[in-house]
Formats: sequence, C-alpha cells, structure tokens
Amino acid sequence: MMNAYIVGGYRSAIGKAPKGTLRFTRPDDIAATVIRRLMEDFPQIEKSEIDDIVVGNAFPEAESGMNMGRLLSLMSLDTVDVPGSTINRFCSSGIESIAIASAKITAGIADVIIAGGAETMSMINMGGWRLVPNPDIAKTNPDWYLSMGLTSEMVAREYNLKREELDEFAVKSYDKA
Repeated sequence: MMNAYIVGGYRSAIGKAPKGTLRFTRPDDIAATVIRRLMEDFPQIEKSEIDDIVVGNAFPEAESGMNMGRLLSLMSLDTVDVPGSTINRFCSSGIESIAIASAKITAGIADVIIAGGAETMSMINMGGWRLVPNPDIAKTNPDWYLSMGLTSEMVAREYNLKREELDEFAVKSYDKA
C-alpha cells in the first residue's frame, strides 16, 4: 500500500458573513486563488502530475453550483487535462475531500491530488435556497431534516458539553489552521 502525505496546507482569509469584505467574492474565485498560491509555492509539482482536484462544498448550488472541483481545475491550473470533482458531506465536506484523496493515493489510483473545501455562506441561505423534503420522510422521520445547529445542540446535551469548553476547542482548532 502507498502512503499519502499532505505537502502543503493553505486557507483563505475568513470573512464575517454576511457583512464581511469577502461577501461578494465567489467561492470558486477564492479557492482558485488558494490553488494558484499552492502551485506557486510548489513549483516542483507539474500540472501534468496532478491526477485530480477534489473539493468539498456543503451547498453546491448558486455560486457554488455545478462541479466546482472541475471549475477550479480550469480556473487555477489553466488546463483541461486535470479532472475535478465536488463532494458534499455538509460541514465535513472539506475534510472528506482530503480523506477521499488519501484513499485514492493509498490505493494506488492516484499520485498527486489537490483536495480541500470551498464555501461562502454570504451567498447562500443556510440549508440552501429551497428545501423540498420527501413528504413520506417528513411525516415519519422529521428529525432527519434537523439543521446542523439543532443537531449540535442535541449532541452537546447528550454528551454534557459546555459552551465554554466548545469555544476553547474552536479557538485551538482555528489557531492550528
């Protein structure tokens, strides 16, 4: 089995939705800028060596719609030869893209993959533009459509997590990023 390594990690600035300076900047433009910077900092990686771009996105519609992974390949690498895919696992979409990239590399399917997440919550409503629940599920299992906010509150109650502890963890997480 092959080993997979993360050779560079980048992130864009974080804005304050919906009032921040990035509120009118498209997520594909932000992500393309990050990928261009990655390529500048790793000139030893040729575009022809990149097997895929895998992008996680929680709400792949509107400005985040279509296949952002493919668009980022075209926008940031200026080539039609590198495929791209967009995956959705809501809040964990970015980390899931890295897991997929790692799995493909360790399985010998790919050697070099650009992976990460791209999102801007200023351009889309939380939950997307228009949720149309399956009527049968809405009747029998309405909890399946709980928002992430309500889900997190339920988890915090179940595991007796205090707000201060979670805030402290969040600050440490952002510092590491």
